[in-house]
Amino acid sequence: MTLPTETIGSIPRSETLMQAQRQYDAGNIDAATMETFYSDAVQQTMRELEATGSPIITDGEQRKTHSFATYSVESGKNIAPDGLEIPFSDGHVRRLPRLTAGPFRYALSAADTLAMARQYTQLPMKQAIISVSAMSLLYPTDGIPGYSRETFLDDLVDEQEKEIRGCFAAGAQKVQIDFTEGRLALKLDPSGSVLNSFIELNNRVLARLVDAERHAIGIHTCPGADHDATHSADVDYAELLPSLFELKARDFYIAMAAEADPERGLKIVARYLKPWQRAFIGVIDVNDPRIETPEEVCARVLQAARHIPLAQLGTTDDCGYSPFCDDTSTSRETAFAKIKARVEGTAMAARKLTVQRGMLHE
Repeated sequence: MTLPTETIGSIPRSETLMQAQRQYDAGNIDAATMETFYSDAVQQTMRELEATGSPIITDGEQRKTHSFATYSVESGKNIAPDGLEIPFSDGHVRRLPRLTAGPFRYALSAADTLAMARQYTQLPMKQAIISVSAMSLLYPTDGIPGYSRETFLDDLVDEQEKEIRGCFAAGAQKVQIDFTEGRLALKLDPSGSVLNSFIELNNRVLARLVDAERHAIGIHTCPGADHDATHSADVDYAELLPSLFELKARDFYIAMAAEADPERGLKIVARYLKPWQRAFIGVIDVNDPRIETPEEVCARVLQAARHIPLAQLGTTDDCGYSPFCDDTSTSRETAFAKIKARVEGTAMAARKLTVQRGMLHE
């Protein structure tokens, strides 16, 4: 028996890439030179991910300029930097961009970055994309003259449908929708109305896909991971998970290793997970600088297996590693070591579970 295991997406940028990005932003190097740095970073990252034994890999989101959340609009002409502020537990703040005019269009599609990376590996690839609900936060609360919120949302849904289909066309085996704002929505609005609107908006996109496509879609939820801090870890999973599993997707990547009470969290997952869905449980705390051992990972997998049917169980990391380009809190070496521990610990747990299952059948 094997258990599926997948990386979320982001891998820390090298100092070389970060320096090049700063030089490019300052206008000191041109786009062609920057492309060389991106290409080198993607190839190196994918080689190192292959070396961890990962059965499916990403490009490490090395081309997503400044962050996993804003890659699709950063070079757009109708974007201002003064959007919604997101405070983190250590006191630092990230700020989303603000849409200034319509129509809304992606300036960069993750399908394009995947197409460039696909040539560097024979392994299956997944592609992480930002959710439409996160992107909906770019529309200003006071509106845009001549461009209604309803029209914006229609355009946004169209753009993400194109991105998802483009990822599949470029060779993605899985497309992961980053929904980190799900838990945050409950912090911003404890009534749940914002979360419900986010679920509805994402389902507008998912409803356009055929069953085979939805079966290759995963939803990632976490409380944030930036400079070893979170934005919504204090929000109870009991408030999020019942709504989360209403999304029309098969796979769900759920941060769990850093939870204060993972046993309780696993029970909630088991209660609301639908029979056709699969839960990839986080067994690596990406905000903890300590590298877990395969034995620790194995123990976390076995704990999850006590609650979730094996056919519906997989493993992952709690979040991506350093999903913002200036986050140096986690080194590349640490990230790859943690991923390797997850892969090995998951295989160790699968062997133990196979033996246990065989004993039960004797």
